[in-house]
Amino acid sequence: MATGYCLNENHAHHTLNGHPEHAGRLERVWEHLQSTGLATALRRVPTEAASRIALERVHRPEYIDHVRAMCRRGGYLDPDTYVRPGSWEAALHAAGGLIALVREVLTGSLTNGFALVRPPGHHAEADRGMGFCLFNNVAIAARAAQAEWGVDRVLIVDWDVHHGNATQHTFYDDPSVLFFSIHQYPFYPGTGAATERGEGPGEGTTVNVPLPGGVGDAGYLAVFDRLLAPIAQRFRPDLILVSAGFDAHWRDPLAAMEVTLDGFIQMTRRVKEMADTLCQGRLVLTLEGGYDVEVLAHAVANTLYVLAGQDERAQDPIGTGPMATRNVDHLIDELCALWHTG
Repeated sequence: MATGYCLNENHAHHTLNGHPEHAGRLERVWEHLQSTGLATALRRVPTEAASRIALERVHRPEYIDHVRAMCRRGGYLDPDTYVRPGSWEAALHAAGGLIALVREVLTGSLTNGFALVRPPGHHAEADRGMGFCLFNNVAIAARAAQAEWGVDRVLIVDWDVHHGNATQHTFYDDPSVLFFSIHQYPFYPGTGAATERGEGPGEGTTVNVPLPGGVGDAGYLAVFDRLLAPIAQRFRPDLILVSAGFDAHWRDPLAAMEVTLDGFIQMTRRVKEMADTLCQGRLVLTLEGGYDVEVLAHAVANTLYVLAGQDERAQDPIGTGPMATRNVDHLIDELCALWHTG
C-alpha cells in the first residue's frame, strides 16, 4: 500500500494575524509530521496550480476574475473571508494539489492520500467566496476525476463541523456525485437540513445528518455505521473524497461538538474500509477546518497513520472533554427510516 500527501508551501502567503484560518495551522501540522517521521516516510506529491479549465467546472468565470482582482489589492470576499496578494497562488495550489493527489491515486501510483492544503474550500460557491474559502477544492477535484480520468461515481464525505453548503449546491442535481455531510445544526452556514436531499435527477444523492451540539464519538460513529456505510454500499462509488475538517473536536474554539482524536481515528478507519471494499482503496482526504493547532497536528498525523496501515501508531494524547456527550439515537433512528437503512 502506498499513501501520499501534498502540502502547498505557498499557503503561508495567505494569512492574517488574529484570524482563525491562518498559516500557523498548517505550519504546526508540518512541524509535527517532521517530528514523527511521517514527512519523509510517506510520499510527498508536489502541488501544482489548478488550471482555469478546472476552476470553471465549478466556479463562474466572472467570480474567478473577481477573486484574482481582489487578491491583487487585498480585502475581503465576505466579512469572514480575507484575501491578500499571495492568496491567489495559494488558492490555485490548494485546488491543484488535491487534483494532483487524486490523479496519483486514480492512475495507481498511490492507493490513498491526504491533501494538506489551505485555504479550505467547501463553503466556496460557484459565484462567491465565504466561510474562509476561495475555491471549492473538493468539488473541483471531483469534477477533474470525472472529466480527466473517466470516473463515473464519486462519494464525497464531509465531516467538517460546518455544513459544506457549496459542495452540496455544486452537485445538488447530479446523480453521479453523492454528497454525505455530518455537521452541527443549526449552525454556520445555516444549510444542511435533513430535508435537503437533492433535486431532479440528483434527488437522493445529497444526504445530510444535522446534529445538535454536544454529540461525541458514539453519535458520530453510529452515523457512519448505520447511515453512511449502507448508503455508500448502495451507491458503489469509484472514488471516495473526504472534506476532513477537525473542528468537531471538543477543544475547537469555533464549534460545540465533543468528538475526540480517537473518534477521528475511528472515522478514518471506517471510510478507509469502505474504500477498500467498494473502490479498490481509492480514497483522498483534503483538509478543511480545525482551529486548535495542537489538535489539528495530531489529527492529521493520526489520519495518515491509518491511511498507511499503521493504526497502532495513532494516538490521542488530549483525551476526552469535560462535558457529557449527547445521545442522538432517536435522531439517527429517524434518519435511518428516512433513508431506509438499518
